[in-house]
Amino acid sequence: MWLLAKLLARVVKRGELLVIDHDGREYRFGVPDPERRRVVVRLTDRRAALDIARDPRLGGGEAYMNGRLVMVEGEILDLLDLFRSNAPWGRGRGDGGVKKSGSRLLARLDRLNWQQRSKQNVAHHYDLSDRLYDLFLDADRQYSCAYFTDPGNSLDQAQADKKAHIASKLYLQPGQRVLDIGCGWGGMALYLNRVADVDVLGITLSEEQLKVARRRAEEAGVAERVKFELIDYRDIDGTFDRIVSVGMFEHVGPPHYRTFFRQCRSLLKPDGVMLLHTIGRMGEPGVTDAWTRKYIFPGGYIPALSEIVRASERTKLILADVETLRLHYAYTGEHWYRRVTEKRDEIVTLYDERFFRMWQFYLAGVVVTFRYGGMVNYQLQYIRDRHALPITRDYMAEAEDRYRAVAPTSARARLRPAESELAE
Repeated sequence: MWLLAKLLARVVKRGELLVIDHDGREYRFGVPDPERRRVVVRLTDRRAALDIARDPRLGGGEAYMNGRLVMVEGEILDLLDLFRSNAPWGRGRGDGGVKKSGSRLLARLDRLNWQQRSKQNVAHHYDLSDRLYDLFLDADRQYSCAYFTDPGNSLDQAQADKKAHIASKLYLQPGQRVLDIGCGWGGMALYLNRVADVDVLGITLSEEQLKVARRRAEEAGVAERVKFELIDYRDIDGTFDRIVSVGMFEHVGPPHYRTFFRQCRSLLKPDGVMLLHTIGRMGEPGVTDAWTRKYIFPGGYIPALSEIVRASERTKLILADVETLRLHYAYTGEHWYRRVTEKRDEIVTLYDERFFRMWQFYLAGVVVTFRYGGMVNYQLQYIRDRHALPITRDYMAEAEDRYRAVAPTSARARLRPAESELAE
């Protein structure tokens, strides 16, 4: 316990943490903060403290998943918030600190997302039960950062506003052909067709997502205009007026960034527009932590802005606009975390207690990383021809207002089953 105690004493300064070891001994860290609840945890075995001290992210996550770290007062989100708030990204070295060379090598090897491996990595996360995603996502099942025009907005409103915000940057015209790379369950593709009268091809590597997306297009009566295919972006042919990619670039991997942008440029018409929405690092390039790599997103990597721009500029794509969404994913993650926590019994029934704690730990990590850590969301708008867009950004605001005026949840846009169906 002495090694963990030394680590906690160095990190926890503001806020009160009480750790009870396997023998019942108590260790106190930090000072009470009137704005923060006290956190009390119990370690169930002698080895738990050492495992956490050796690798706080991997060891701590596994200890919580396996019931070796038990929350006595507060939730896992309170514990992670206590740690992260005491060591925010802007202080010291941030996320770019020294890491073991072996861990860096493993992380870099994990980013080699060849085509077959990419499909396997996608299936690991996105081919989980539909019922799981219905328990915590919005009605349209948007599994990416929402856009909060007001932090008090509902998740459904924020996700509808996200779609309008993205659509406004595409400068859409009726009848255009749009490629949606990483289309998920089809929500964005169906939305663009509905509000802008465009034809959309959505591509995914998830067989489960493909089934749902195709069913939704059929039910909406737009299957001839909104189509979905199970295909890798590297295998797409033809040209498109617009390309949109939301929450997919995190799975490409740095070794393949230039391939991704070369392919996008070849698919984009000379007067075309592309919008890339991705999680990003505020600092220099880094590595994916071992816990996330092992349990949540194998092959996943969050790029630094420099890595994105370096890869895209070599393809002669023009970066026409960049926006940094600083806090929106923290707000999004809070909604997801609360919904998962409230639906604990259903998730345990669907999987088991260990899976529930894993998913809860994952979403708690999302919240604190975007509150205090080095992660943000980037929206990057690309063009091939400098004359492809108006010379001011006024068109974005005008289009966004127009799209937001369209009812965000029509019968054909909704996906979530009724509560009675979930209860069956």
